[in-house]
Amino acid sequence: MARQAPQRSAPHGPRVLVAGATGFTGALAAHLLWSHPQFELVAVTGRSELGRPLQDVYPRYRVPLEIEELDLERLGDIDAAVVAYPHAAAAPTVAALLERGARVVDLSADFRLSSLAAYEHWYGKHPRPELLEQAVYGLTELHRQQIASAAIVANPGCYPTASLLALAPLARAGLIADLVIDAKQGISGAGRVFDETTHLSIAGENIVPYKVAAHRHTPEIEQQLAQLDPDHRELKVQFQAHLVPLDQGEMASCYATTTRPVGAEELRALYTNAYADEPFVELVDAPPGVLEVRETNYCRVFVAADEHTGKVIAFGAIDNLWKGTSSQAVQNLNLMFGLPETTGLL
Repeated sequence: MARQAPQRSAPHGPRVLVAGATGFTGALAAHLLWSHPQFELVAVTGRSELGRPLQDVYPRYRVPLEIEELDLERLGDIDAAVVAYPHAAAAPTVAALLERGARVVDLSADFRLSSLAAYEHWYGKHPRPELLEQAVYGLTELHRQQIASAAIVANPGCYPTASLLALAPLARAGLIADLVIDAKQGISGAGRVFDETTHLSIAGENIVPYKVAAHRHTPEIEQQLAQLDPDHRELKVQFQAHLVPLDQGEMASCYATTTRPVGAEELRALYTNAYADEPFVELVDAPPGVLEVRETNYCRVFVAADEHTGKVIAFGAIDNLWKGTSSQAVQNLNLMFGLPETTGLL
């Protein structure tokens, strides 16, 4: 028996495209937008699986739209797009969408770094550097006002999302002197195309460090911490990623040497003041686990002062595909179109 797509009343809000819907993050973005009460998902595009309904490629998501080649002329008016292409491949598509008046949330790294030199050091030649100044970094909790009016929102990487939410109150207070981030992520973070690192025989029952002393999310974290610091101090961050035998989930364990002694009461006040009104950041009283946030847009944060070493330890737990990527993209789209940022995400 053929599977039936969920029935829904067609919204009459902004018309949205997902470009790159055959990857994990694009497919999830399409799922969230298909069921969104305000956005109208009008097309899902890809470079493979052409002509197949997205729900045949990802049955759990129940999106009946057929995957098609990206043809902006044929699609007509598009108000917004989520672009889920790799770095360098994304920027030309973002530019083409902007020329047609669409607002874009880009899931690649192409617009996350404000410095062209930094981008080209870590990623190579930028295909559309003239657009960098238009982009707003899309960590909603840090740049809410700028996101609301942006034409290009550079959705953060998943590791920076968890790390920066765990560290932002410390950075704003100018309290970080030195920093080590030990981050762990499930294999879905590697995307749909697997390599020898993500093969089950390697990833199962194992923990594998990767991109040692060379992870591309490092400059993204450093850039945002410098912007948060009251004196805009540049900080060299020791960041290390690990693959763990999970499907989805991510934990950033952050170890900060502080510029002065910080006690438990001051820490609690800093974090409570920062996150009391945030709908998707939960300040918790015990270290979180990733199952607590699976398939949600929440980040759970726990912070503690280590009296023995004088360091501050902060943890950020997210679902790398949701808050780390696709649901955060929808949170940003909500802001960009004047909707409550929780719309379609609770």
